[in-house]
Amino acid sequence: MLGKLGDSLRGAVNKLAGSLFLDKKLTEEVVKEIQRALISGDVNVKLVFELSNKIKERALNENLPPGLDKKQHVVRIVYDELLAIFGKGKTPEIKKQKILLLGLYGSGKTTTTAKVARYFKKKGMKPVMIGTDTWRPAAFEQLRQMGEKVNVEVYGNPASKDPVAILKESLAKCADKDVIIVDSAGRDSVEEGLLAEIKALNAELKPDEKWLVLSGDIGQKAGEIARVFNEIVGLTGVIITKMEGTAKGGGALSAVAQVNQPVIFIGTGEKVEDLEEFDPNRFLQRLLGFGDIKSLLEKVQEVAQEEEFDPEQMLKEQYTVETFYKQLQAQKKMGPLKNVIQMMGLGVNMPDDVLKASEERMTKYKFIIESMSKKERQDPDILSAVRIERIAKGSGTKTSEVKHMIDDYNKSKKLINMFKKGKMPRQFRRLMGAMEKKG
Repeated sequence: MLGKLGDSLRGAVNKLAGSLFLDKKLTEEVVKEIQRALISGDVNVKLVFELSNKIKERALNENLPPGLDKKQHVVRIVYDELLAIFGKGKTPEIKKQKILLLGLYGSGKTTTTAKVARYFKKKGMKPVMIGTDTWRPAAFEQLRQMGEKVNVEVYGNPASKDPVAILKESLAKCADKDVIIVDSAGRDSVEEGLLAEIKALNAELKPDEKWLVLSGDIGQKAGEIARVFNEIVGLTGVIITKMEGTAKGGGALSAVAQVNQPVIFIGTGEKVEDLEEFDPNRFLQRLLGFGDIKSLLEKVQEVAQEEEFDPEQMLKEQYTVETFYKQLQAQKKMGPLKNVIQMMGLGVNMPDDVLKASEERMTKYKFIIESMSKKERQDPDILSAVRIERIAKGSGTKTSEVKHMIDDYNKSKKLINMFKKGKMPRQFRRLMGAMEKKG
């Protein structure tokens, strides 16, 4: 997420934290690095210089708080001021409600509708999605397909060209639903026709929540778009999508913060599960490489439930290639490897090509295991050269890749056995300590 911005900010903070002496010259150097990082991340230049002046003024003039040395104090100041420009979050209420999603073309609004429906379903609610987009070809069909993915009903009428009539007709079917989520139409830009349509839908629906969906790649334009929609319907929050693939996401977040709108969710990928509640503290911690253990633990718990995979049970049973396969499946569900590493606060500077190679290797391992017989999965020691060659052909891989999979399985088995015996490897102690601190 915001990889280049995160790398640059981490470099500046690490330079500060790792210095032997802290003086005015070093403070100004670090502030300039932060300026360059934020401007390259499309944060408003005026806002960047305001932040820079605040950091310098506080760093050079504030008295040291008890228990902190000068460097720790300045790192804390940098953190506080960065936090201020990334705005505020707002946790969605889990209750019966109507939600209107607004936005322009290309914001990912329809996919986000399904993600939001999935979110509430995971919280034990009964959501429904209503498609009122009569402008974009096949908009209803896309929403219907997304509904199948998240197992949520979708109402609408692709034959009608009247969004308000579609809404009325659909609402009549929603008496047994808890959360009604309406996907409205978009346009290429904010125009009178769109605003009139949104006003009419808003008047008919009388929604509890009005969330604007913004693509992270629009950068500073986010603020102006949010301002216009807010004037029309009175927004209650913003969802920023495509945060995983743009350097402008920092600009979008800071621009929304300037119009005093809370960010409800951020989209971190194309899959329906790639939606996170926005918590400014957790976001900034991950951006600076401090990790986000709480999000990681929540993700592990969610995946374990979906895959019916119990990590604790794994420690009690015999560890086989079948178990290794379940681990791979669960890891895939966790999302991109880079996101997982960022949440752990480990290896944040690992090159993208290395991460990509690791993910490709995991995919090949899945095919290899699927090409093994049940007996081979239970006891891989029986794998002869002939069997390995057969498995390689069946999985479309090389014999060397099959051998690598067996090597990694054996390493994983050794690690699990260490845990069973109560011996925690050194590289896990730091992570476990961080988990305890984060609660």
